[in-house]
Amino acid sequence: MGPDREVSPWNIANLLTMLRILMVPVFMWMFLQEGTAMRVGATAVFVLAALTDKLDGHLARSRGLITNLGKILDPIADKALVIAALLLLSVDGLVPWWVTIVIIVRELGITVLRFFMIRREVMAASRGGKLKATLQMVFIVGMLVPWHALLPGMLATFLSVTATVLMYLAVAVTVWTGVQYLLDAVRISREHR
Repeated sequence: MGPDREVSPWNIANLLTMLRILMVPVFMWMFLQEGTAMRVGATAVFVLAALTDKLDGHLARSRGLITNLGKILDPIADKALVIAALLLLSVDGLVPWWVTIVIIVRELGITVLRFFMIRREVMAASRGGKLKATLQMVFIVGMLVPWHALLPGMLATFLSVTATVLMYLAVAVTVWTGVQYLLDAVRISREHR
């Protein structure tokens, strides 16, 4: 297969991304149900959806399946999953609203910024951006798991506190990488004048 071959948008990587988008309402429905089993199920759906993000990206790169559709759908799927989880966790009182607002504003703001900057230069995800995404996923999972219903007191408290610490670390890295993107955008704009 030559480098000029046409890649079908209906490939395994894009289908996994579409599956991730479809998992968001399933996750939301399960979260909103009563009971520990449903919360554990919602957490499992969230983790599975998060893992498909790593898998679809790996498949797209390793098999030459990168498409414009994938470039559009992948960030939509990521943002939908994270934003849905944060909103539900805030409604449930597990994550402060200011944390959810800071993360959502940063995520949507940088997405819009990258879209406008694409005429000048593609702003690829940085190492800090990947660390931010990982921290967000881990802290969200830590907040989703009903630790006190599953484990004895001290261990449940330790894991809940760990999830809270990771939440604040994720917020710090989210803000820090957002500022980095803004500084990069200013630099790129100056270079292209």
